[in-house]
Amino acid sequence: MIKIKEVVIVEGKYDKIKLSNMIDGLIITTEGFGVFKDKEKQALIRRLAETRGILILTDSDGAGFVIRNFLKGTVAPSAVRHAYIPDIFGKEKRKEKPSKEGKLGVEGISEEILREAILRSGAECEQSDGRVKAAGEITKADFYACGLSGTAYSVQKREKLKQELHLPEKMTANTLLDVMNCLMARNEFFDLCSELFNSDEERREV
Repeated sequence: MIKIKEVVIVEGKYDKIKLSNMIDGLIITTEGFGVFKDKEKQALIRRLAETRGILILTDSDGAGFVIRNFLKGTVAPSAVRHAYIPDIFGKEKRKEKPSKEGKLGVEGISEEILREAILRSGAECEQSDGRVKAAGEITKADFYACGLSGTAYSVQKREKLKQELHLPEKMTANTLLDVMNCLMARNEFFDLCSELFNSDEERREV
């Protein structure tokens, strides 16, 4: 797998699934044109660009370039890298017919071509086995220890944490964990959880 410092931005969930098999890092989807109206996601991408930088990897069709240019305009130029896939015509297996322009999207491109595009982008990459968390990273066990997973009040606590950090409401627990690792160190995470959840009022609720 390729370990990437920058946060990778793709269009849809199938692109994310494809890249998850080859990338050790955080992948965020725009939900197609949905990001144009999603102010929370725009704010999240700007924050991630400031802390990690972003790598934009959209389809090679017209829509992909519209999304790419929109994202490029929301962050500082120094914080963005671009990975471009070539124009390859065909149809993804899950689709009944080709796209409007007949080009394969990120999900339909081979891993070899995607790897080359990523390595050419200038993103900070290194080889990774994709299995071991680096020392000092926030883990799923830390989420459990702070009551953010595995308890009756985990959903409410995650919502409170997202509200405190102004993160998108629809973010899953796994994505939240990845984002937290981009935004803060492990000790800062525990300090924040202690501040949010260890008050007398919080203990009465839990």
